[in-house]
Formats: sequence, structure tokens, C-alpha cells
Amino acid sequence: MIAYRLYKAGDTGGLQVVTVRFFAVLKKLLDRETMHVAHDGPMTLKTLLDRLEVELPSIRSILREGRTLIAINQEIAQDETPIVDGDEVAFLPPFAGGSH
Repeated sequence: MIAYRLYKAGDTGGLQVVTVRFFAVLKKLLDRETMHVAHDGPMTLKTLLDRLEVELPSIRSILREGRTLIAINQEIAQDETPIVDGDEVAFLPPFAGGSH
């Protein structure tokens, strides 16, 4: 289960907490920029994605397009990349616009 509340340092009941950030269309779709996910065991990016697709089904189609970059602590990540307590996971869907 995904925990949506903010945790105070040392008040997580032994759970590991990661920060998830959404940008562009995902931010607008979910009407949120940030959420915190608590977990009690090893987690990989794939594990997190599976959980988010269940808890936030509206993002499933965007994530499955395969065009969204996902970074953990500002480094592009792969499905097998481990996620640990305190990490920041950012979802960066394609951006449009700009000028030549």
C-alpha cells in the first residue's frame, strides 16, 4: 500500500520512505507534484512502478508508452535500479514546446 502522508524524521515506524515527484502532464493529471511512498523491504524501480500503477491507475497508460524518463536521485534509472530510504524518484514525461 502506498502511504500518502508526510513523515517526520524518525517517525516512520521503521519503514523506508522515498519521495516521488511528478512533472508536466503527470503533475497535471494527478493534481499533485510530490508524494511519499513508504515500504518495508527491498524495492526496485520496477516494484515502485507496479505499486503506482495499482494505486494511481490514471498514470498506467502514460508509463506504458515508454517515453517517460525516470530518475532516481537525478540519475536516469532502469527497472532493476534499487530504491532505498530517502531516495527521490522523478517522473519526467516528454516535454513539448520551445522555439527554434
